[in-house]
Amino acid sequence: MIGVVVRLRYIDRIRAIAILCMVQVHTAAIIPPEGISVGHPIAFVSAAIGGMAAPMFVTISGWGIYRSAIRRRKIADNGISSWMYWIIPRIIILTICQLLVNSALSIDRGGRFDWMTPGVLTLLALASIIGPLMVYLTKKQRFSMMLIFMISPIIIGDLNGNDLYWSERVSSIGIEEWVERLLLNGTYPALPWLTFIFLGSLIDEDKENLDNQNMVVKVGLIIIAISMIYSFYERIPWALTEGNAILTFFPANTMFILTSSIFVVILFRILGGEEISGGEPFGGDKMSWLEPAGRLSLTVYVVHFILLGIIAYEMQNQPRLEIYDAFLLTILHTSIWIPLSIWHEKYAPTISFEELLRKFN
Repeated sequence: MIGVVVRLRYIDRIRAIAILCMVQVHTAAIIPPEGISVGHPIAFVSAAIGGMAAPMFVTISGWGIYRSAIRRRKIADNGISSWMYWIIPRIIILTICQLLVNSALSIDRGGRFDWMTPGVLTLLALASIIGPLMVYLTKKQRFSMMLIFMISPIIIGDLNGNDLYWSERVSSIGIEEWVERLLLNGTYPALPWLTFIFLGSLIDEDKENLDNQNMVVKVGLIIIAISMIYSFYERIPWALTEGNAILTFFPANTMFILTSSIFVVILFRILGGEEISGGEPFGGDKMSWLEPAGRLSLTVYVVHFILLGIIAYEMQNQPRLEIYDAFLLTILHTSIWIPLSIWHEKYAPTISFEELLRKFN
């Protein structure tokens, strides 16, 4: 029946894992423990979690944008004005959410961002603009676009802001520099992060054509293995948040985009279980406790930054916490969103940014 939306449980679980991983890495960044350097194993694990969180979050958002645009095309007028009614509210809501995040964790208050810094939510706002275009592209065309965005760091070279300090990456003077941060050299610039939006659209279409996914995953894993061997023999770090390494997050290079894309596809395959073919997702009902957090991922993203902003403000000029205390607070702040999401779904399901977006779906 057209217009009836059936939620896939494994999709909500992936959303939940993505947002909880993002909460973890953001919390660890705000309250880093004493004595933990970049090369410490704990720092590496935290960076690895953060490195996978954002690709998961953007890919699952691309999955949702594509499916929403497909539904819109089926049930509504395909004229420009109709699509504008679908696009503009998303741009406005996501941009407002980004401004809330930036203001809550402003550099002036001990945080990490300038108030108008483009971020992952402005990336999703930009993706909403191309959502209607994706539904008119063939699978091969979308795959080609994904590859172009994936190799875009190689194409644009130094324009990706490889030499920028963090303070420069999260600030912009004037509209021209703001657009540069949005498209080229911000925290989540369109080049190359739109790769994951197109990846999400391809995962949606490939759900019944797993042979193609298997081939892509195998080739990707071979490339990743070669990069690890090269890293070992050349004594170059395989992965760093930023700096000289095979994989870097700031700015995101091609190897990082490729590696995280492969692991995102693998995660989709694992958590999907048999649900795609009408069965149960991986874990059955045992993992259903994750789903409410997945259905509230945008709201959790915004609200957890507000809480972190308060913590950052209170901790200005304070000594770092001991490892045990910082670890405990990080785990507590990450896990608390699971029961809060369950409570919200039971008692206040209509109060969320998701519900606001749904009104324009």
